[in-house]
Amino acid sequence: MSSFYGKNIRISIFGQSHSPAIGVTADGLPAGFAPDLERLGNFMARRAPGSHDFSTKRKETDEFTILSGMKNDTLCGAPFAAEIQNKDTRSKDYSQLKDCPRPGHADYTAEIKYKGFQDEAGGGHFSGRLTAPLCLIGGICIQLLEQEGIHIGSHISSIENIRDIPFDAVNLSGDDFISLRSQILPVLDSGCSEKMADAILAAGSGGDSVGGIIECGITGLPAGIGDPMFEGMENRIASIIFGIPAIKGIEFGAGFASASMKGSQNNDSFIIKDGKVRTGTNNHGGILGGITTGMPLIFRVAVKPTPSVFLPQQSVSLASGEEKTLQIKGRHDPCIVPRAVPCVEAAAAIAVYDAFLDYKKYL
Repeated sequence: MSSFYGKNIRISIFGQSHSPAIGVTADGLPAGFAPDLERLGNFMARRAPGSHDFSTKRKETDEFTILSGMKNDTLCGAPFAAEIQNKDTRSKDYSQLKDCPRPGHADYTAEIKYKGFQDEAGGGHFSGRLTAPLCLIGGICIQLLEQEGIHIGSHISSIENIRDIPFDAVNLSGDDFISLRSQILPVLDSGCSEKMADAILAAGSGGDSVGGIIECGITGLPAGIGDPMFEGMENRIASIIFGIPAIKGIEFGAGFASASMKGSQNNDSFIIKDGKVRTGTNNHGGILGGITTGMPLIFRVAVKPTPSVFLPQQSVSLASGEEKTLQIKGRHDPCIVPRAVPCVEAAAAIAVYDAFLDYKKYL
């Protein structure tokens, strides 16, 4: 059941890129909570296609219709369901891909697994379009977490080789996320925003694409959320993060850099601050043994360049068994990273809120 996620909140994402609609169902959302639907719409708009020069020209508003689970704008305990209509599709742009798969995309593996019955238009169920319902349910989880004093925010850590300054992993607060939500290219150093924009536009104008890294921070987490072994916070977050197409790697805290440190350098000394146990540094990224420490939870994800590029590429004809040059059509992002930022926040929120419900059982 690859489109399901969760333990306490069980979600299912359905639809294809060019099907009449896509959507999400969720069982376990708390009755009595009234989500701010206008704010939820604004969150969805950060991911929506066709809204800026760095995005695909496909125009979708991502307006959603709630089908069940609410009464008088309040969650009522029934399973929540919502749909988002697909209105601007051009399926003919993808007709050649059934025989000639795109390098770097799921066209070939889908053909093998589903024996030719898959929907190739827009990437079908493999499309980044399916992150819209992920953001819908994740946006609700963000609001649920905020009423518990837990805040989530992200910025673009890098585009190609252009790097933003990192989050302050020790002193990060929810206030640090406010200005990022209104930026098309959310960065901490405004000086690198124009350079990132130039790199994306240059790649797009040349028929190519670029990738990057997103850094996500979660503040206000109490110590004690998560479990050892297979239900640790790293496991829960990584599992849903890799449900976002184009994510190729994840690291927590110092991540891969810790492999080149000595133990005495990587270990974070425990201290007492404001009467609470804290750490002087945060190489552990807010998680030890799969369980939160009370420090900001910090992780970064690597986003590969958009595989759909307009340059000629080497592929094969599956029908003839011969090599073939492929030049695709359609509308594609020259860089997925800007629109993936809210997707990372949404996925993290779902994972953290699901784990938080386990934590509350022990209070």
